[in-house]
Amino acid sequence: MPIKYPSARAGLEGVNGDSTAPVAEKPGVDPEAAEVAGLDALELQPRKDKGALGKRIWKSTWPKVLAIAIVLLIWQITVWSEWKPIYVLPSPTTVFTDLGNVITTGDFWDGVRVTMTRAFTGFLLAVVIGTIIGALVSQFAPLRAAIGSLITGLQTMPSIMWFPLAILLFQLSESAILFVVVLGAAPSVANGLISGIDYVPRTWLRVGQVLGMRGFAKYRHLILPASLPSFISGLKQGWAFSWRSLMAGELLVIVPGALSIGVRMQQARDLSDSSLVICYIIVVLIIGILIDVLFNAADNALRRRWGLLSN
Repeated sequence: MPIKYPSARAGLEGVNGDSTAPVAEKPGVDPEAAEVAGLDALELQPRKDKGALGKRIWKSTWPKVLAIAIVLLIWQITVWSEWKPIYVLPSPTTVFTDLGNVITTGDFWDGVRVTMTRAFTGFLLAVVIGTIIGALVSQFAPLRAAIGSLITGLQTMPSIMWFPLAILLFQLSESAILFVVVLGAAPSVANGLISGIDYVPRTWLRVGQVLGMRGFAKYRHLILPASLPSFISGLKQGWAFSWRSLMAGELLVIVPGALSIGVRMQQARDLSDSSLVICYIIVVLIIGILIDVLFNAADNALRRRWGLLSN
C-alpha cells in the first residue's frame, strides 16, 4: 500500500532515499518498549557528575568565606583608623570574644526561644491568612477589583507605621507584636499566591475540567501545585517582612517578663555596650541567613523536581 505522506515518513525515520525502506531493528529489542523508553528519557534530566563531596562543599563555601573575610578586614581597618573611639566601635576580636561568652549562657537561649516563638507564630498566622485571601482574590474578579491594589499597598507600607495603632489596640503585649508581624507578612504571601495562580497555563485548567476537577479537588491537584514556585517566593518574601517587623516590634514594644533578643539589644544600648549590641546584630543576621538557606533549599528542590535546575 503506498504511503500517503512519504516526505513526513522520511523525516521521521531519517531516510533520504526510498521512503518505504524498513528501519533496522536490533534483535531481542521490543520496538514499542524502546520507543516508550526514548520518550521517558526526554523527561529525565541528564546524568550528573556529582564529583567529590569535599570539592562541591568547597565550591559553594569559598565565596561566602571570602565575603566574610572582606567585611572583617574593612571593619578592622576602620577600627585602626580611629574613626570612632574603641568603646563605640570595638574591634572584631572584642566582639567575637563577647559573642562566644554570650552564647554559652542560658539567658541568651531563652531570648532566642522567645523571639523564634514569636516569629514562627506570626509567620504561620500570616501564611494562613495570606493564602485564604490570595485564593479568594485570584478567583473572584469583583474582590480583586476591590482589594487587589490594597494588598499591594499594604505590602509596600513600612511595618513600623502600624506600631502606634497596635499599642493603642493591644497595649504593650504579645498581641501588639503579632498584629504587626501578620500585617507585614500576609500581603506578600497573598500576592505570591495570586501571581502563581494568574500564570497557571489556561491549557492546564481546561485539561482539569475535562478530567472532572471541580472545587477543592481542582485547587488541590492542579492550581496549587502549578502555582507553588511563585507561592514559595511569596513565602520567602513574607518571612523577610515578618522578621523585620518582629525586630522592630521587640525594640519598640517591650513586654514585661519577655526578655527577647530585641529587649536584650535595647538593654545593651541603654548600657552603652557597643560590643554587646553588635553581638546581637550578628545573631539576628545569622538567624536570617539560616532561614533563607532553608527557603532556598525548598525552592531549589522544587525547581529540580520540575526539571528547571540541574545539580
